[in-house]
Amino acid sequence: MSALTGVRVVELAHESIALAGKLLADMGADVILVEPPAGDPARHYAPYLDDTPGEDRSLYWWHYHTSKRGVTLDLDDPRDRERFRALIATADILLEAEPRRRLAALGLDYGDLTTVRPDLLHAAVTPYGRNDGKSDRPFTDLTVMAAGGPVWNCGYDDHSLPPVRGPQQGYHTASHFAVLSLLTALLYRNVSGEGQFIDVSMHAACNVTTEAGSYSWLVAGETVQRQTGRHAAVNPSSETQERCADGRHANTGVPPRTPAEFGRLLQWLRELELEEALPEAVFLQMGAEWDGPFDLSRIGRDDAVTAIFGAGREAMKLIASRLPAQDFFVGCQRAGLAAGAVNAPEEAFEDEHFKARGIQVPVSHDELGRTVIYPGAPYRMTGSPWRISRRAPRLGEHNEEVLHDL
Repeated sequence: MSALTGVRVVELAHESIALAGKLLADMGADVILVEPPAGDPARHYAPYLDDTPGEDRSLYWWHYHTSKRGVTLDLDDPRDRERFRALIATADILLEAEPRRRLAALGLDYGDLTTVRPDLLHAAVTPYGRNDGKSDRPFTDLTVMAAGGPVWNCGYDDHSLPPVRGPQQGYHTASHFAVLSLLTALLYRNVSGEGQFIDVSMHAACNVTTEAGSYSWLVAGETVQRQTGRHAAVNPSSETQERCADGRHANTGVPPRTPAEFGRLLQWLRELELEEALPEAVFLQMGAEWDGPFDLSRIGRDDAVTAIFGAGREAMKLIASRLPAQDFFVGCQRAGLAAGAVNAPEEAFEDEHFKARGIQVPVSHDELGRTVIYPGAPYRMTGSPWRISRRAPRLGEHNEEVLHDL
């Protein structure tokens, strides 16, 4: 049994909350995706199956709506509004990202719906929250990210290059906050019997994911700067990304910090016959023989500690430059050192380590007579199995089975 088996969610289709609905559905909730009769625009977003546009061929749509059932309702039609109320009466959760006044104008807001489901959990996701007029402005994932701050933190040492963001990163961040809030409210409802209205601000969700960015400014009036492959900081830190022998890159990660780690790194250096190429190798030996804990707070104040720590970083960079990126990564794993190859998405998807963790999941598409490989679970919990129970719904596919009895 999955963690959310027996929980019903009504999701009003919108790209900004699609991931939230997917996370709930893949953990066992019965998520009913409600679309207008013409369908949600995201049904036609690229990329497409076999790079061929067409009906029910959007890989974007497929990914974000696994395990859901789909119905169509025109909320501007009084008859469909009654059907929607009847549907809510059977639901535990309403998840929506509607314009902040729309549901109230239709008589379908939290106060209205609790007359048919008193213990309803209603999560409303808007750009700045339900009570902020800025939520009425047009928005995209890019504007959410830019206003919230994460893009300032993410990018390269060369600031002539634009900042970097992940696909739909702002929407994903807000979706995670919505899911965490709903799960907390669900636990509380199981004890108290009380429903809740949950007001999720995309802006606030993104702003609290800026690491040191926001509080460096609020506390000290200092501005962090983005850096290649490492955390943004007020003061530049040492570069950690190295070009490997095959032209790919690796993040050399966290240098050794314990005598055992220094010893394993030195042994690896010797196995590769690179000890002579690193004058600082003598400090690796000192690190391996260090008595007691290695106090990193003394870097820059204690010459020996500074030299040993620097030698570890230089050794990592040297080895990375002499090996293909994947070999460097595997060698670091063997030596117990935190580092990783920089993979493109398609490379990560085919990585043997990721495959062993179940990143590739076959999903049957009966309408096509074929199986399609999907990205798997974003987490693994032995007591609460995750699974994709079905492909994304076709438009109105479950109208009869969901709406008939209403």
